[in-house]
Amino acid sequence: MATIRFALAQFDFPVGAVTRNGARVRELMRQARDAGAQLVAFPELTLSGYPPEDLLLRPSFLAACERELADVALAADGIAAYVGHPHAVGEVYNAASLLAAAAAAFTVHKQALPNYTVFDEKRYFRPGRGSTVTDFSGLRVGWLVCEDIWEPEPAARATEQGAELLLVINASPFDVGKAQAREELLTRRARENRVAIAYLNLVGGQDDLVFDGGSLLVEPDGRIAARAPAFVDALLLADYDNTTRKFRAIDWTAESDASREARVYAALVRGIRDYVEKNHFPGVILGLSGGIDSALTLALAVDALGAGRVTGVRLPSRYTSDLSNALAARQATSMGIALLTIPIAAPFAGFLDVLAPAFAGHAADVTEENLQSRCRGAILMALSNKTGRMLLTTGNKSEYATGYATIYGDMCGGFAPLKDCYKDLVYALARWRNRHGEVIPQAVIERAPSAELRENQTDQDSLPAYAMLDAILERFIEGEQSQAEIVAAGFDEATVRRIAQLVLASEYKRRQSAPGPKISTRAFGRDRRYPISSGWR
Repeated sequence: MATIRFALAQFDFPVGAVTRNGARVRELMRQARDAGAQLVAFPELTLSGYPPEDLLLRPSFLAACERELADVALAADGIAAYVGHPHAVGEVYNAASLLAAAAAAFTVHKQALPNYTVFDEKRYFRPGRGSTVTDFSGLRVGWLVCEDIWEPEPAARATEQGAELLLVINASPFDVGKAQAREELLTRRARENRVAIAYLNLVGGQDDLVFDGGSLLVEPDGRIAARAPAFVDALLLADYDNTTRKFRAIDWTAESDASREARVYAALVRGIRDYVEKNHFPGVILGLSGGIDSALTLALAVDALGAGRVTGVRLPSRYTSDLSNALAARQATSMGIALLTIPIAAPFAGFLDVLAPAFAGHAADVTEENLQSRCRGAILMALSNKTGRMLLTTGNKSEYATGYATIYGDMCGGFAPLKDCYKDLVYALARWRNRHGEVIPQAVIERAPSAELRENQTDQDSLPAYAMLDAILERFIEGEQSQAEIVAAGFDEATVRRIAQLVLASEYKRRQSAPGPKISTRAFGRDRRYPISSGWR
């Protein structure tokens, strides 16, 4: 009988940074060895980063991953390392190798390839055949990769070969329901196979995905022995005793707040920080309107990057209220950021002047409203170009869903932090953040939302109340319910049909929008892919 000490490297391994990822693996191997670990596991596709997408179609990239794997193996002295990497042997596999004594002891190929929602693994990989189980320090260990634990067969095959412990490395993206789904799944797998599971997950932001970590230790009876905190980089040490069939987590930090708002807020902060850092921007710029969306985006940006790397810009027009200007200034001062004020009256007048002949005979309408937004977009993009700071766009999912956003106007920007947050969630996040120190003026939260593009305008002039709107949108988008099903659930038929048509007609706008962190089960972008040209209504 045996007890082994192992480490789970819950860290970020950026896509494409093959050499840096290898260096991080070597350093974490050293740290784990110094802490007495016999084995250290790293996330899925450690060396390439996840998801590497079409980098996997480049032979030079695959060769670089193979070279780095060989270099990392040389550091496997006094400790074994389970490292994820692409494996090109005629076909390409999503693989992981156990590195020990300066060589690869064996390589496993991921058996179950996800090809749904954000996953496209069948585009790049071939499936492996069979589960690998080996003896390690007196313990029978089954070596699995991510989706292999989500489907029942790989775990069953491993336990049939006598596995006492399943070590599963993952790159499982965050959404609001994922942590509970993982726990329920792992509890079920452990119980049905009477096997212990050590589950390691990647952490970090990658374009429109955010990985939350949240690694788990699950005992054979399904009890969760330990939970790693979400969105925290950590080298997690643990012992497993195959006599008692129990884990002992060593100094795992408890998560202080596991509420929906806490985790979503952390996801958005991590998404902003990693997008800015990985794309080498010195900081960010955003327009501050005095409304809830820009106020929350500012709080997120400062929490992600620090006040010195965030610039706010007020862009008042004749329709901007004194209250909006004052609230924007108040928040900028309280958060310690630089604030610029650039009125848009002159450029707006200039556009109206040059367009007057072409507009002759046409009454003023939404065109003039959108021109104001496009004046703001042009100014903000000019500031971004001049300073090198990336423009954050502040729209939310309710707006993106219905097209209540101006393409080439307030949709301008390099990253959209609230793109997957419905308006009601925006308010919930603002209230949650203020419980940890008021950074969003209460008047911003309490006032009626408005684009302020005409006199006395509010969002509800054009849209239903957000509580109703979001309920319809969630059923139509996340739930994929038909219009008839939503009406049958008690919603007004005319309202449902109008909202559905707005969603379908706005696909062309969303296709041109900035990426933003996925936090729902059905985010716009790679998660929800509808045709722009479609007769389906």
